[in-house]
Amino acid sequence: MADHYSSDDQERHEPTLGHTPPRGGVPESESGGQEHARLTKGDRVQHERRDERGYIRVALPFRVRLDDGSTLPGSDVSLGGFSAQSERGFQPGEKVSASLLLMAGPTELIVPLKAECLRVGSAAPNGGGQRASFEIIDIEPPHRELLRQVIRSALSGRSPDIEGLMAGEDPQTPHKRQIEPGKPRAPARPPKPMGRYIILFLAIGLLVLVGAATAYRNFMLIEPSFAAVTAPRIDIRAPGPGILAEHELQAGDRVERDQLLTNVENSDLESDLILADAALNYNNRLIENLQEHMEAGNQEVSLANSAQPASGDTMTFESVSPEIAQARIEQFETVRDYENSRITALEARKASNNIYSPCDCLVAWALSSADGTYINESERIMTLIRTGDDDVMVEALVHMNDINRIEPNQQAYITLANSSEPIRARVRNVALDVERQPRAGFPNWVRQQQNVASVLLVPEETLPAESVGQPVDVRFTEAPLLGAASERIWQGVRTVIQFGDNIYRAALEENDDDTDEG
Repeated sequence: MADHYSSDDQERHEPTLGHTPPRGGVPESESGGQEHARLTKGDRVQHERRDERGYIRVALPFRVRLDDGSTLPGSDVSLGGFSAQSERGFQPGEKVSASLLLMAGPTELIVPLKAECLRVGSAAPNGGGQRASFEIIDIEPPHRELLRQVIRSALSGRSPDIEGLMAGEDPQTPHKRQIEPGKPRAPARPPKPMGRYIILFLAIGLLVLVGAATAYRNFMLIEPSFAAVTAPRIDIRAPGPGILAEHELQAGDRVERDQLLTNVENSDLESDLILADAALNYNNRLIENLQEHMEAGNQEVSLANSAQPASGDTMTFESVSPEIAQARIEQFETVRDYENSRITALEARKASNNIYSPCDCLVAWALSSADGTYINESERIMTLIRTGDDDVMVEALVHMNDINRIEPNQQAYITLANSSEPIRARVRNVALDVERQPRAGFPNWVRQQQNVASVLLVPEETLPAESVGQPVDVRFTEAPLLGAASERIWQGVRTVIQFGDNIYRAALEENDDDTDEG
């Protein structure tokens, strides 16, 4: 089977593209005789060297009719060329127009073509003329198909005929096994349904898509260390010491602006206010008595030595002239004005113990007022959070290695707990320290990390106020289109998994109920 051959093999036929002298001193006439003997024995398949290998040549009874009307006996033919014996001297490279006259039973087939002479050699030793080899350079497709069928018929060991050429199959095509008339025909095998293959390919494609989306989401998108829904926080503190009055507010309650939240009962403040009011009345009474005595025209006026009965001094009276009494009246009026101002201040302090809501807010935390809780000044009583449209945002802590990839107005995706639809958001600011305005919903222990920065996100959709304090899943993307596609695919898969888990849990609960009833 190899193309290597020994130089001592004198029986091997090796045609070449050009004229090659015979090996081992064998003349061309002897080589031609061996060729004729081989064809006579029926060995129609000829071997070619690797540089000539193209088509299989077969020896068929055919003739070559040239355009001048002369006819040459053919030697062998293939789809690429043919050889014939001729008395005429052809030159290599000469082009001719000819027709191959092939015998198919009693019918002669005509295949017109154009060929080019490749080489010219000697014919049989007892015959005259030369053997010319031609290469087919132009042939019509129908004629080429006819020549192909004739050659395949010869290769299959059958003589070409018109019926075989007109059949629906080529020679060498295996025929179906003929079933005997007495035996029943086996049932035809049903064709394989294409639907399952389509479903299989769709499942594989979906699996690859989910895997790619998961890999892109986990390795290409920026994931913060921690993220939660936050809102501006307002701490309500005690204006002074006292007992916290009873209130019914709890975490989650909504309050309106200027609504009374609670008050602080300060007994010391109440006592000071009562004493100040008594001192004011005392001074007013002294001034009225002195003015009555002076209007009566008395030469001496009885005068008290103190304008503050609560000072602890012993109350004594003395008689003075009207001029001195007038001076003392002016002093008493000064003390009266002071007591009046003091009462105003004490009433303002008392009014400040009534605590009102500064906004339409949500109660995040409230100190219990059970059993008369005592509080000190500036002690926290309640925590309110603002719930306006632009107040509820998401705060995320991003590692310092990734903070250089985040810029203001960069797009991100937020996923709330038990939610299957991601919410788009924009980066408002990036800061290394906590924002000046305190925000509720972010635990202080998380902020103790030293290698993170705070990123505040503004969602495009309004987040519910009840979600303040809930951890959320945040992904920052640098390619919005790919990020959106990966997030939606991931959330869709997550929804399907959650739906299946809910069905499984419901089935388990029903099974447990049936077991208990049984």
